[in-house]
Amino acid sequence: MRARDLAVEYQTVRVDSDAMEAARLMAEHNLPGLLVVDERGEPKAILPASQMIKILVPAYVVEDPPLAAVVDEKHADRLCQALAGRSVGDCLPHEAAAPPIADPDDTALEVAALMARVRSPLVAVAETAKGRRAAGGTHLLGVITASHLLHELLGVAGGSGSQ
Repeated sequence: MRARDLAVEYQTVRVDSDAMEAARLMAEHNLPGLLVVDERGEPKAILPASQMIKILVPAYVVEDPPLAAVVDEKHADRLCQALAGRSVGDCLPHEAAAPPIADPDDTALEVAALMARVRSPLVAVAETAKGRRAAGGTHLLGVITASHLLHELLGVAGGSGSQ
């Protein structure tokens, strides 16, 4: 199976999108992360759901985890205020690398190796237009999530008769 066969339509956000709306999108659709695209729709970054949670948790709780037990529910309900007025770009990790992009002809194992190497919950599948590589011209075909890829790989393994 090739990457183009595994790719599905997926929610994307722009760098200037509202962070609260991006978090709601992840929560409502049970997404492991979002693909961040530029104004031309080209992949620019992955925003993992875990990064959004990291923003919600106050730094003093991250540094001293037992403090989480003493924060009451009233204060915990205010955690989402950390996203108010922020853009998706504000929430990206400072060391955010370019998103992993698979070629449409990559095999499932090549996609799995890429996902494992960069530890990303999703991989974009995109064609690079000839002659536009220097300009960064890509056409996004879709996304492969880790759970979808795992499902496909287990389906293949499950058909081998081994139990």
